[in-house]
Amino acid sequence: MVALEDCVGYLAPQGFLPELLHELGPVATNLGRLALRTGSMVQPAWVRNIWCNPRVIPFTSINQAASALKMLGPRWALYDEHLPRRGRARLIQQRLRGPSSRPLGFGDSLPTMPLGSWTLLDDTTLLASPQCTSPFAHGEALFAEDRSGPPSRAYLKLWEAFTLLNRRPEPGQLCLDLGSSPGGWTWVLHKLGARVISVDKAPLDTRLEGLPGITFRAESAFAQDPHAFGLVDWLFSDVVCYPERLLALARRWLEAGTVRNMVCTIKFQGETDFQVLDRFRSIPNSRLLHLAHNKHELTWIWGKNSGDRIQNLFS
Repeated sequence: MVALEDCVGYLAPQGFLPELLHELGPVATNLGRLALRTGSMVQPAWVRNIWCNPRVIPFTSINQAASALKMLGPRWALYDEHLPRRGRARLIQQRLRGPSSRPLGFGDSLPTMPLGSWTLLDDTTLLASPQCTSPFAHGEALFAEDRSGPPSRAYLKLWEAFTLLNRRPEPGQLCLDLGSSPGGWTWVLHKLGARVISVDKAPLDTRLEGLPGITFRAESAFAQDPHAFGLVDWLFSDVVCYPERLLALARRWLEAGTVRNMVCTIKFQGETDFQVLDRFRSIPNSRLLHLAHNKHELTWIWGKNSGDRIQNLFS
């Protein structure tokens, strides 16, 4: 029998445990969508949070369980969705300092105080990891939403990516937003003070028409010549297309050498294409993430001069 202390825990996004298990291979066990795997920590794409160093802790009372957790770390998030009875676990959590409930404002930095994760194996045994890769409870980034300005909620994906990366376009930098309609990402880039070339056959939301710094092209995202724009600081794509087609687009821009950073959404239509994901993953200085605001899709981030930052993202 595998000792769970020798495992690393991988929490799948809601609905995507099969994708995570495909990436991980054989696991010791799983508690709901928390898969426990022996061996050194890996970086799958279909993961919400990683429990880096789980420990099995026996206890005899609720107060003793809470005290044991307090000895290991200052803040704790209870994972209990797999438990048939949750009352005992929640009584323990009430005695702990939990995760912050304050939504992040746009532009805020990531929380810096450690946040551990824990659950019950049975009524007298904890499984607790004082170190996790995400500073958010179960990896769910919560933002204070702007419900009047952006033309779509897709803007949340871009804000989450910038927050995790701790980098974003600077005022005056040139950004190319491919497949931009109705303009959620263009709205974000405009708010940051970037110069935006927004490309889509469908029109932008009327709220974005005529705003300074936004140039709209009613053209195909795939018809753009990488050499026609000069040096592009950031290229973005949230376009709906098959992953193979997006990979070809990304490679064309990489081969041209005219872009410094890329953030693209890989959208799956039907089954998850793991072969194309491996081809994205093999591109140096890049990272695949499933953001809290992704659906059946992944976010691919590439940076010409930021390989270390991207490779260490969420690690």
